[in-house]
Amino acid sequence: MDNRENILKCALHLFYAKGYDAVGVQEIADAARITKPTLYHYFGSKYGLLTSLIDRYYSIFAKALEDVAVYDGDLPMTLYRTAKIYFHLVEENKEFYKFVMSMMYSGEESETYKASDGIRRHQHRLFTQLFDQASDVVGNMNGRQEQYAITFIGFLNHYLLYWFSRRKKEHISDEQAFSVVHQFLHGIYV
Repeated sequence: MDNRENILKCALHLFYAKGYDAVGVQEIADAARITKPTLYHYFGSKYGLLTSLIDRYYSIFAKALEDVAVYDGDLPMTLYRTAKIYFHLVEENKEFYKFVMSMMYSGEESETYKASDGIRRHQHRLFTQLFDQASDVVGNMNGRQEQYAITFIGFLNHYLLYWFSRRKKEHISDEQAFSVVHQFLHGIYV
């Protein structure tokens, strides 16, 4: 593993474990077994490290979501495939996912909130487009595509946060992804 990748990996673990604000540059350098000037050479600053970390890890997530979150004439199956890949990606990198969740719920003036803005915007745009594509066929959206996008993202994220807090070692099955989508689409009265 090269220095840059090693620094990103160490920083992610520390940011996840302690929170971005609680971790200093020296602590990251020590964990990566490099000097502070080496860290600054690669990233310029702690905030530069944060944005590089997001770019590095979220780009994989973004590409995979974009590949599956395309309406194909069957909204439930499209949402199921999307939830399935979402769950899989999160399981592959729980630390990044949980760190992203903490950033999204941090104060609006914080560096972490600002750095995570692109993730929020990307997911909102992606899922709004998905519901827009389906709105010609699914007649009851009535202009609520953004609302459905926000709700679907929130539904997935809160399910995952709960899942990982209760069942740390169990895998999320395809059937569970299907069940989550079914619940989203039908609510509790069907």
